[in-house]
Amino acid sequence: MPHPNAPLTETGRLRLARCVVDDGWPLRRAAERFQVAVTTAKRWADRYRQHGAAGMNDRPSRPHHSPARTPTRTERRIVKVRILRRWGPARIGYLLGLHPSTVHRVLSRYRLARLRHLDRATGRPIRRYEHERPGDLIHVDIKKLGNIPDGGGHKVRGRQTGGRNSSAHRDPSRPRTRHGRPNLGYGYLHNAVDDHSRLAYTEILPDESKHSAVAFWQRALAYFTRCGITVHRVLTDNGSCYRSRLWRDILTSQGITHKRTRPYRPQTNGKVERYNRTLLEEWAYARPYTSETERRRALPRWLHTYNHHRGHTALGGHPPASRVPNLSGQNS
Repeated sequence: MPHPNAPLTETGRLRLARCVVDDGWPLRRAAERFQVAVTTAKRWADRYRQHGAAGMNDRPSRPHHSPARTPTRTERRIVKVRILRRWGPARIGYLLGLHPSTVHRVLSRYRLARLRHLDRATGRPIRRYEHERPGDLIHVDIKKLGNIPDGGGHKVRGRQTGGRNSSAHRDPSRPRTRHGRPNLGYGYLHNAVDDHSRLAYTEILPDESKHSAVAFWQRALAYFTRCGITVHRVLTDNGSCYRSRLWRDILTSQGITHKRTRPYRPQTNGKVERYNRTLLEEWAYARPYTSETERRRALPRWLHTYNHHRGHTALGGHPPASRVPNLSGQNS
């Protein structure tokens, strides 16, 4: 198969070569006729003289000899360390005295899976899945996030003085950490992500108790229902709020099946875990906020952008809204 940018196909090469060899055309005339360089016309004419029509095929660009290639014994050692220890190119290179780029080329040559595609505990490739319809499975999780003091934290004021002049630090009644800094408390991001569409719903609540988790789920379910999504199953980790009878009873009354991940296997709930990371990178730590109130006010706008406008790599560059036909506000 010729290169997509090649000026000649195999048939075009054969025609050019026959014009030069069989019909006696000058190389310059043939090159002008077929819109190629004179050297190109000469190359295909020479191949035609030597190999006939079979010489018009593309040849592999791989060199016949590679004297600088890494020895086979070293390649085997690299592969062995990767399989047994599940290290990256930098650590393997340090152990074996090789440059990380050399190790990377060897791993790519042997088509070994990237570390992020492997289960670190077993070394087996992670089995990825996606349910066929929205609502077949909703991933639910909680992410703990430290509050920002009034006036901004260390990203605004620097690590030495970050927050020291804020009202929180001037308040002697506020509890303090063991380092002497005031304990500003935490916000708890309760998140729900649809497995098929990646449509997300997030609230910031003061705790992760069973009552807060159940109240959040009822509002999340109402949101998915307004979007035309009927929820059938919910997947959570083994947090105490999700093991409570209150959580079990509310899902049972709604006709929803509850599934929990295996202990110490957060990758089973990987879609919401990846959403947590995106949430922190693109909203929570995206810019230096001057207060917790300012950051929380920015959440609804970011969430709308995520659901309606932000391209998702797992969805072919389309936003989650593209997979929910009944979702309103896609162009707002």
